[in-house]
Amino acid sequence: MTADPITVEPPKHPMHALTTYELTAYRRQLETALAYFDKQDPVPAVRASLQAALDAVIAEQDDRKRLASA
Repeated sequence: MTADPITVEPPKHPMHALTTYELTAYRRQLETALAYFDKQDPVPAVRASLQAALDAVIAEQDDRKRLASA
């Protein structure tokens, strides 16, 4: 992750192919960027796409937890 909270690099692989570490790091980047954009007035339009990406990451993590506990 860079020092600039606006920069969020998309993963190099599909979501399902990311390691747990990569998924966690990507989630952290998204959360940091969203927190930064929430402080902006007006909130930039890119925030919606970052939120959608974060929702996908959370869903993938939930699926992995569900499969691990089954």
